[in-house]
Amino acid sequence: MISAVLIYNQKGEVLISRLYRDSLRKSIADLFRIQVISNPDIRSPVLTLGTTTFCHVKHENIYLVVISRHNVDVALSFEFLYKIIALGKAYFGKFDEESVKSNFTLIYELLDEVMDFGYPQNTETDTLKMYIMTEGIKSEMRPEDSSKITMQATGAMSWRREDIRYRRNEVFVDVYEDVNLLMSATGNVLRADVTGQIVLRAFLSGMPECKFGLNDSLLFDKADELQMEGGHKTSKAAAGSVNLEDCQFHQCVRLGRFDADRTISFIPPDGEFELMKYRATENINLPFRVHVLVNEVGKIRVDYEVAVKATFGSKLFATNVIIKIPTPLNTASVTSHVTQGKSKYEPSENAIIWRIARFTGGAEYVFSGQAELLSSMTNTKVWSRPPVSMQFSLMMFTSSGLLVRYLKVFEKSNYSSVKWVRYVVRAGSYEIRF
Repeated sequence: MISAVLIYNQKGEVLISRLYRDSLRKSIADLFRIQVISNPDIRSPVLTLGTTTFCHVKHENIYLVVISRHNVDVALSFEFLYKIIALGKAYFGKFDEESVKSNFTLIYELLDEVMDFGYPQNTETDTLKMYIMTEGIKSEMRPEDSSKITMQATGAMSWRREDIRYRRNEVFVDVYEDVNLLMSATGNVLRADVTGQIVLRAFLSGMPECKFGLNDSLLFDKADELQMEGGHKTSKAAAGSVNLEDCQFHQCVRLGRFDADRTISFIPPDGEFELMKYRATENINLPFRVHVLVNEVGKIRVDYEVAVKATFGSKLFATNVIIKIPTPLNTASVTSHVTQGKSKYEPSENAIIWRIARFTGGAEYVFSGQAELLSSMTNTKVWSRPPVSMQFSLMMFTSSGLLVRYLKVFEKSNYSSVKWVRYVVRAGSYEIRF
């Protein structure tokens, strides 16, 4: 359980102090200021002094601190602090020292609602905004409104209210994937995986029930088990399925149904939210192949040749492609030639930056250049040869092979809705050794 929540400015002045337990004295605020804010050597977000634990987060120019004298769940404490930051942004637009000073009465009211005797309660912004208004505006509530809030505060449906109406009902689905690659100097893939997230923007009226389908391999396995007649079974390759790992869902998803039949069923929050996160480690489609040849000519020159080939279809194109080619620390000058884009030596980064604004699918572009080195009488360290790295963004392509099979919306008024799906692949840690 949490004993207190405090907010400091950068000088260590207490802006907000809310004590939930009698076991703490008000002088406890001085302890954190002396031990953490005034001490530049403290880097850990968790500090334990005797029986007192301080968990803090620095946001903008303020410190948000949770204090406990019990065996508190640290992950819960940090989750609560980030929820407070999200609430501050939702109410004030920007959550910093100025906004805290201008709205301290409202912040105290929020802290009283989201925490009860040291136990976090409902922190959903939409629910709190129904009865905690900015600028102290209070509207008289009808009994039915009060019952709705009671239902949401008890956890039944804290992320959505019933009286939402839109003239045009739409759902936008964005599938974002960050592809990570580590390739050896001989061209062997040492590591390749994808971390992805599915973000929805739902503008739907009423209380719609949504069913979301992916080409998940476990879903196909279950379907195959039901259709095993005559010993015939469809292969995963034929089904085009993917194996998803470490799936994490928004609280609106019914996990019991997902465990039973891999169906993602939910009543969506209004507006934008992250539906799920996932990882994929099998059959990764690499959007780019990079071949690097580096030749060190004594201690006076380094010759480079880097070829980058796009493996995706010719109808697609990547944007904002950046290839970072490292150079030795004692590089004096660089001469280069590229078949597409522009290259420039950046001494501050000890690298040649090759930029290509638009990279068409199936194309191959080549960089060639020389780095002239400074001669020195002192023994310099051997060049460690850092890997070549890439950045890019590619639309309508997935490295994991994930596809949205369907998104069905059911609502009692039986309205029609429009669905939009977009796929975006970005470079995570995309590195090639040489």
